[in-house]
Amino acid sequence: MDFLTRYADEILQRTGEHITLVLTATAIAILIGIPLGILITRKPQFKSVILGFVNVLQTIPSLALFGFLLPIPVIGGIGARTAIVALVLYSLLPIVRNTYVGIVSVDPAIREAGRGMGMSDRQLLLQVELPLALGVILAGVRLAAVIGIGLATIAAAVGAGGLGTFIFRGVAVVDNQLILAGAVPAALLALAADWGLGWVERRLTVKK
Repeated sequence: MDFLTRYADEILQRTGEHITLVLTATAIAILIGIPLGILITRKPQFKSVILGFVNVLQTIPSLALFGFLLPIPVIGGIGARTAIVALVLYSLLPIVRNTYVGIVSVDPAIREAGRGMGMSDRQLLLQVELPLALGVILAGVRLAAVIGIGLATIAAAVGAGGLGTFIFRGVAVVDNQLILAGAVPAALLALAADWGLGWVERRLTVKK
C-alpha cells in the first residue's frame, strides 16, 4: 500500500500513455489492415505478397524492430512515433488475415443471390460480405489489441513512456515492486481489452 501511495500518480500517467499508444496503433492498423484484407479478396495475385510480408513482420523480435526503426527518417527517432509504427506493423497480421478469411468464408450462394438482385461488387462488399465477416474481423482486431498492449511495454526502451517504464526501471535496479507496477496494470489492460472486444464481437456476430 505504501508503494501504491507513492507511485499512484505515475502509475496513472504511465497507464494513460500505454492506452494512448495502443489505441492509436490499433486504429491505424485497422485503417491499413482491413483495406489490405479486402484487396487480396479482389486481387488474389497479391495475396502471397501481402500475407507473406505481414507474416515476416511477426517473426522479427520486438526489441530488434524498435531498434531498426530508430534511425529511419520521419517514422523513426526517440519517442512515441517509433513505438506506434512498430505496434502498427505487429498488429497488421491478425487484422489482414481475419479480414481476408472472413470475406472468403461467406457462403457463395449468398454472393450469387446478391448478384442475382443486381448488386454491384461494391454493394455486395458493403451490404453482404463485410456484415457477415464482421465477427471474424473483430476477432482479429481483438487479437491485435491484446498483442499491442503486451508489446507496448517495450516502448519505454525508445522513450515512448507507458507501463514498460516501470519494468525497465525495476530490472535496472532489481526491484520487483517496480516491475510489478508495470506488469500488473499491463496484464489487467490486456484482460480488459480482450473481454471488452470479445463482448462487442459476440454482440455483433449474433446480429448478423
